[in-house]
Amino acid sequence: MAQKDGVTQFQDHFSTRAAEYAHYRPHYPPELFAWLAGQTSQHRLALDCATGNGQAAIALAGHYARVVATDASSGQLRHAARVPAVEYRQALAHESGLAAGTVDLVTVAQALHWIDRPLFYGEARRVLAAGGVVAVWCYSLMRCDAAIDELVDTFYHDTVGSYWPPERRHTEDGYRSLEFPFAEFPAPAFEMRAVMTVEDLAGYLGTWSATARYRDARGQDPVPALIGAVRAWWGERREVRWPLWLRVGR
Repeated sequence: MAQKDGVTQFQDHFSTRAAEYAHYRPHYPPELFAWLAGQTSQHRLALDCATGNGQAAIALAGHYARVVATDASSGQLRHAARVPAVEYRQALAHESGLAAGTVDLVTVAQALHWIDRPLFYGEARRVLAAGGVVAVWCYSLMRCDAAIDELVDTFYHDTVGSYWPPERRHTEDGYRSLEFPFAEFPAPAFEMRAVMTVEDLAGYLGTWSATARYRDARGQDPVPALIGAVRAWWGERREVRWPLWLRVGR
């Protein structure tokens, strides 16, 4: 998110590959949403900001009567799955359009580093009901085994490293360096898991914003070289894990 002439500008790193993002990105564990629902006394309305393809919003719909999911990217919203309890709105994270004091849970999944945080925090405070909860989370690099992890880490840091937007650094420390102006309380450890083919891995790496910027700048795709190196280690399918870093408060 950037400012120009005092107006918040949306920097869209994902719309051009929204379909791939919806298909290849890993899914958050159901246990995360069950735990979050257990932290709110009411389950009337949840607000998922910067929802992307709606993955978190759809999971929240299993616990809340109504979910409003906002995103500034029309491309992402076009590829979001539709369920009756979820209402999608194209809007910045701080422009929910909801009435004050009506929301039981506000979430931002893997996107706090992209949005205007002071404005978002103000909006969260405005819409939250008494006892309401704010939860934000991100995930770090995939983990598999030592040999594959080393190859992926080299790709992340060296091959496409210079093409990451500067905001990306915040996911590397689990959002711990970001301000979080709420009464924070501890959360359990969660992780995402997926069983992937090497083709799934290629698709996932292709959704990275740095990979897209590399392609645009150099006119070539860096993923096939990595996949060629990984293929010998991968086998038919392999389980992949992504540690989740969660911050939650009232």
